[in-house]
Amino acid sequence: MVRVRENSKEFGACSRVNKVFREALHSFYSGIKFPDFHSRLMGLLTRLKDLDEVGRRGERSVSEGIKKPAGMQLLRQFDYTPACSVHKVFPFPFEVDPESFELDFADFDIGKVRFVEGANCIELNYGLLNFNFETLEYSLHRIEPVLLKKDFERGKLKLTPGAIPEGHGILMAILGVRYYQEINGETYVLNSKNAVGISVLGVF
Repeated sequence: MVRVRENSKEFGACSRVNKVFREALHSFYSGIKFPDFHSRLMGLLTRLKDLDEVGRRGERSVSEGIKKPAGMQLLRQFDYTPACSVHKVFPFPFEVDPESFELDFADFDIGKVRFVEGANCIELNYGLLNFNFETLEYSLHRIEPVLLKKDFERGKLKLTPGAIPEGHGILMAILGVRYYQEINGETYVLNSKNAVGISVLGVF
C-alpha cells in the first residue's frame, strides 16, 4: 500500500502540472479538442518526474526532473501534435536565436509547405512562454499571427518577439501553426486535429 500511495501522490502532482501547462498552451490550439492531449502530456511529465534524483519516491517532481539536460531535451523533442508535426509542415531549416529569441527561416519556401486538404493559407503563431514547473506560474508573449497564402514569395522570413515574458521559470520558444481556407476574400479556420500544430523549438 505504501508504493500505491507514493505513486498516487506523484501522479496527482503531475496532473496539476498537466492542467496548468495545457492552459498555458491553450491559445495555440483554441477551438480544437485533442482527446489524447492530456494523456500524452502525462506521459511526458511522468518521464520528467522520473529524472528527479533529489526527491525520494513519492516526492519526486517534474520541476526537479526538468533541471536535468535530459529533461530539457525531452521537453524540446516531445511531439505535442503528432497529427500535425510542425517540422513536417516546414521541411526546411529554421532556428531560434538564443539571445534575441528571433525565429529565423533562412529560406522559407511556401511550395514545400505541407498543406492539409482544403487549406490554401497557413498561419504561424510564434511565442515565448516562461513556465515555472514548481510554482505553476507562467507568462506568455505571442507575436501577431502571420498568415501566409500559397503565393507567398520565397525568401527569408523572421519572426521577432516584441517582449520577453517575465518570470522565474523555464523560457520556451513555441511555434504553432493553423490552416485556413480563403474563399472570396474571407478566411475560415480549419478545426480538424491535423490542422493545428504545436512545437517547442527551444528551451532556455
